[in-house]
Amino acid sequence: MGVVSGHWPSESELDKIRKKVAELSGRDAQEVRVVVSPYRICPLGAHIDHQGGTVSAMTINKGILLGFVPSDDTQVTLQSGQFEGEVRLRIDEVQLPKHMSETNGLTEQMDSSTPQEECRWGNYARGAIYALQSKGNHLKTGITGFICGSEGLDSSGLSSSAAVGIAYLLAFESANGLVVSPTENIEYDRLIENEYLGLKNGILDQSAILLSSYGCLTFMNCKILCSLENSDNYRPHVQTIKHKLIHLPTVQNNHEGDLGNAYKILLAFSGLKQALTTNPGYNRRVAECQEAAKILLQASGDEEMEPVLSNVKPEVFEAHKSKLEANLAKRAEHYFSENERVMKGLEAWASGNLKEFGELITASGLSSIQNYECGCEPLIQLYQVLLKSPGVLGTRFSGAGFRGCCIALVEADKAEAAATFVVNEYSKLQPELASHLNQGPAVLICDASDSARVISNTFS
Repeated sequence: MGVVSGHWPSESELDKIRKKVAELSGRDAQEVRVVVSPYRICPLGAHIDHQGGTVSAMTINKGILLGFVPSDDTQVTLQSGQFEGEVRLRIDEVQLPKHMSETNGLTEQMDSSTPQEECRWGNYARGAIYALQSKGNHLKTGITGFICGSEGLDSSGLSSSAAVGIAYLLAFESANGLVVSPTENIEYDRLIENEYLGLKNGILDQSAILLSSYGCLTFMNCKILCSLENSDNYRPHVQTIKHKLIHLPTVQNNHEGDLGNAYKILLAFSGLKQALTTNPGYNRRVAECQEAAKILLQASGDEEMEPVLSNVKPEVFEAHKSKLEANLAKRAEHYFSENERVMKGLEAWASGNLKEFGELITASGLSSIQNYECGCEPLIQLYQVLLKSPGVLGTRFSGAGFRGCCIALVEADKAEAAATFVVNEYSKLQPELASHLNQGPAVLICDASDSARVISNTFS
């Protein structure tokens, strides 16, 4: 177990991926383009984006790098730094979601010479092609590419799936000369996650990755406008993507008055690993929120409205929450209290009050445990260790809370001490899980970053 910090991507990382793609493609390294797709954290706004709530986010200086060169034809050839095998497909192949493929008697498209289990990581590339095709984009140029995550980093809880999907979207768009706005790409990645992969998440992850700006906190209103056609298969909602970037002024009680040295972001890993698409807990919580909304809207005479909690007024919840079963009442309580924390957090951040902002993050973490009930013992222990760490202003689970990571806002000059404290104390509580982290950092010290982008050459 260890502590890692640093800038990303470094020139050495960029050079390494350019050389790898040059070897794969037989092209000059100067021709290689690199997609930088950062991971995101969500300080406030946990588990409410899928209900049309208001959320906050920022990107960090770790994430996905996808080096690529456009092909001379429709061929797509991909290798990964984390997974074995090679994915080969054509950019003009019709891609279908799994449930549609099964209905039509089709199987997953892949190189028949490659074992299926080695190429499932290529589903995000297929999903990106599906999303672009479904919106009428004409794709004719493939890519030869190499994709990798930040070295030695367990990306659990950092929106790695959205970062991967966006990386492929940007690469295919760049290779085909498509000019696509961030708002359009948010919708495209939603299609990858919701329709192609079947995950019932909202638009927070992809919005944060595509809309964030260095030095700012991104606040987003995920208000749901209307539902798409209902069917036995999950059909997500149409959502607005109204956002604002809030700059952090001179931080209160920061004697140096230096914004850049005001805070650091700690990522603390538990050693737990499980993908959202294989954990029924995430989708079950979404369904419980919708059921709570349905009951509350019926009680208030608004049953014709879409059953999501953003359509329920807080006073309606207070008046009729006794009609909800205990677990549904908890899910609704989390939604309304978390939405209020986000609004208070906006004011605290805008005024430079990191102490209050951190307290709200911690309260969000507690509500995720008590009301949303998404934690497990190791994650809760990690959360509690972080609360006791020197300089930590606030902490909570990152991502869905069904696997492996906590985030914390920490005073910059105490970040190293806090990280060391977490490593030592968590090892005592969960020695077996901690031992799983020997191949990578147990705690990562990060800075804020910028939005996803394509670097065309070494002079960009």
